[in-house]
Amino acid sequence: MKTLRALAALLLYPTRELVDALDEIRGVIDREAVVPAAERAALHRLIDDLATGDLYDRQESYGLLFDRTRSLSLHLFEHVHGESRDRGQAMVDLLKLYEEAGYTPTASELPDFLPLFLEFASTRAPREAVDLAGQPANVIAALRERLAKRQSPYQAVMAALLSISKARLDARALEALRAEPDPEPDDLAALDAAWVEQEVTFGPGAARDSCPVDRMAERLRVATPGYAGARP
Repeated sequence: MKTLRALAALLLYPTRELVDALDEIRGVIDREAVVPAAERAALHRLIDDLATGDLYDRQESYGLLFDRTRSLSLHLFEHVHGESRDRGQAMVDLLKLYEEAGYTPTASELPDFLPLFLEFASTRAPREAVDLAGQPANVIAALRERLAKRQSPYQAVMAALLSISKARLDARALEALRAEPDPEPDDLAALDAAWVEQEVTFGPGAARDSCPVDRMAERLRVATPGYAGARP
């Protein structure tokens, strides 16, 4: 599904190369039309914003949102494991999933980086791609809410992903994600405090399998059994 690749590109750090590709990205989203009209219109506004704004301003805004603020991190396991040792094993499991699918990431990013995950999903058959896109739906929903609170046009990408996947959200998991500290990027003291928070759990004594994101690699493996013949 090329739309997932297009959405992945929109979540990357703004570069001149990305700006030059925006017309192509818009065309892919419109031609496949798997995103509903209202969400497509919001994506057009994001694309217009990236295309017409000052590149350095867009880069600074991106860094403040996604690199500086933990609650808006585009690394999926950040929202579940934090800096705990479990995060490392989750990374290994997800990377193994990619390798078993015959997918070799070209970016030097961690395997749980959302644009990289979407790039992987885009290589699958449509039904599998939709299922994959829905696996981290709770995190994506929390990101959409936080971006909307900041009136960021990037919320359009999260809304589009939720529309494509139609995934059922887990109310308890989503509430736990909402309870994470969500400081503004210019509140340095609150940012420091957020970065040293313990890993996220979902209620007293929550089991490992109580969180859909926490067991994402296992769920993906079961959901898409035909990985061996996948193309990179």
